[in-house]
Amino acid sequence: MEIYIVRHGKTVWNKLRLLQGSRDIALSKEGREAAIARGEQLKNIHFDKIYSSPLSRAYETACLIRGDRDTEIIRDDRLREINFGVDEGQSSIELQKDKENPFCKFFDDPANFKAPEGGESLHDVCARTKEFMEQVVEPQKDKLQRILIAGHGAMNKGIMCHVLKHGVDEYWTGGLQKNCGILIVRLDENGYEQIGEL
Repeated sequence: MEIYIVRHGKTVWNKLRLLQGSRDIALSKEGREAAIARGEQLKNIHFDKIYSSPLSRAYETACLIRGDRDTEIIRDDRLREINFGVDEGQSSIELQKDKENPFCKFFDDPANFKAPEGGESLHDVCARTKEFMEQVVEPQKDKLQRILIAGHGAMNKGIMCHVLKHGVDEYWTGGLQKNCGILIVRLDENGYEQIGEL
């Protein structure tokens, strides 16, 4: 099985560097255009199933990439973005400078990033994405040829922690996935292997 893991297209909040997290922020015009272009690029690739975060920026990205194919898009709450709690809507640049705020460790020291009030830790994200992969994806590895997962920057990295078998200390290995970027993974009897990136 091949697994295409896409990050949603850009939103206005991406451009403003505001923490979106669990907030349901829509794609911007630029984000929609990029998702349409990505869909055009993948139009001859068949997906047996498409899974998506329930948040509209990821779901709309999945819809635009799917185009006029009749592939079902299945929303799963485990694929939502990390919840930043009280920090959602705030400037990520300012929060990174604030040594009293948990977010200052988010990228630079992920293993020690603590969940903000009302939010999640990266360990929480890893736990739910691992559960999704083990309960939904892995049992279908011999039944499906190719699937697409439409998600988010931090959530997709949670999936990759499971795929690459590394800890939260290596959470950002390879850097933050760009908007509409795709990681391509193979899953077979030997396990997972990252085989490409778009």
